[in-house]
Amino acid sequence: MTAGRYLFLSLLLSLVCSLAFGQKTKAQLQREKQQNLAKIKETEKILAETGAEKKNTLGELVALNQRISQQESLIKSIKNEISLLDYDISENNQIIQALEKDVDKLKKEYASMVFSAQKASGKIDKLTFLFSAKSFDQLMMRLKYMEQYGKARQSQAEAIEKVQQILREQVNVTQQKRNEQNILLGDEVKENNELTSLKEKQRQLFRSLEKQEKKLRKDLEATKKAIAELDNLIAKIIKEELERAAREARERDSNKGKGVSDATIALSNSFEENKNKFPWPVSGFVSQKFGRQRHPVLKGIEIQNDGVNIQTKQGEEVRSIFNGEVSRVAFTPGMGNTIIIKHGDYFTVYTGIKDILVKQGQQVTTNQELGKVLSNGEGISELRFQIRKNFDALNPQEWLRN
Repeated sequence: MTAGRYLFLSLLLSLVCSLAFGQKTKAQLQREKQQNLAKIKETEKILAETGAEKKNTLGELVALNQRISQQESLIKSIKNEISLLDYDISENNQIIQALEKDVDKLKKEYASMVFSAQKASGKIDKLTFLFSAKSFDQLMMRLKYMEQYGKARQSQAEAIEKVQQILREQVNVTQQKRNEQNILLGDEVKENNELTSLKEKQRQLFRSLEKQEKKLRKDLEATKKAIAELDNLIAKIIKEELERAAREARERDSNKGKGVSDATIALSNSFEENKNKFPWPVSGFVSQKFGRQRHPVLKGIEIQNDGVNIQTKQGEEVRSIFNGEVSRVAFTPGMGNTIIIKHGDYFTVYTGIKDILVKQGQQVTTNQELGKVLSNGEGISELRFQIRKNFDALNPQEWLRN
């Protein structure tokens, strides 16, 4: 095999491997794009519901910010797909160039063989060439040579046709990728125009909310007061649960049993093992993250959150993220109903619920419906969700499924 053949096979193998890798990456990018589109559709519905009740609200701004973030993710996935096609087209063009050189070389070799054959036949007849052999062995060698030479020409002609067929296929594949890329470039322009429109809405809404500073500060103080009441309620309930567990442990210990029940230990261990695997209590998006963060409008103001706020659609079902026992169902002014579920040493807290379907002491299972999310006077449907290990607040996004 010539160096040219080695080069051709190497390039062909490279193409096959890169195409296999490209297809996988392309499938991943297309899945990502579909996920972005699904999230956008959901956020659009939340945004429409939020804006329908009352215009220019903080909840509408938060939803719009999320919508812009999702639009940027969509554009990024489209750009990545375009870049991938650029890479594929570039590599295909290299293969096409190599194939064209190979075809040209094969044709030259074939032409040389035909010329040599014609030149030989002009000088001497084939039979004369054979019978002029000085021995029988020489005769057989000349016969074999002529047979191999004929086969070589036939093989060369077939090789040319095969390479030309591969070349035609590669040209077609490249053209298809160019067509696909042109469609994506059109999508990118369209989505960028949509992003520009969303950012303009964001600027207008932000300016409108800045003019409502007095109202926003008043609402923030009312929310802080309600959160303080909720925190006190959660702390009180957890304290009662821990005291009850301690009494039960002392009773078991006095009866020569184990201090902590096997069921509690098993449930706590199972809860820990499911970190990053828990389902979300509602669909939607995180409208306020865990920990300290800046207020979306008021300058110099920070907000402390011991859980996450999840903005969702009106009347959305709220579900338990894991097996456990309902410790308490309580009402907090300004927050709505709260359900606290005990999972061994862990507690999950669901605030902002209506149409409650569970009661204190009831055993619940993963994904069991607890009630419906409550919508406030501004049309914002938002669940406040916490995970605690005894009194310690944990970041729910580190425990819920990505």
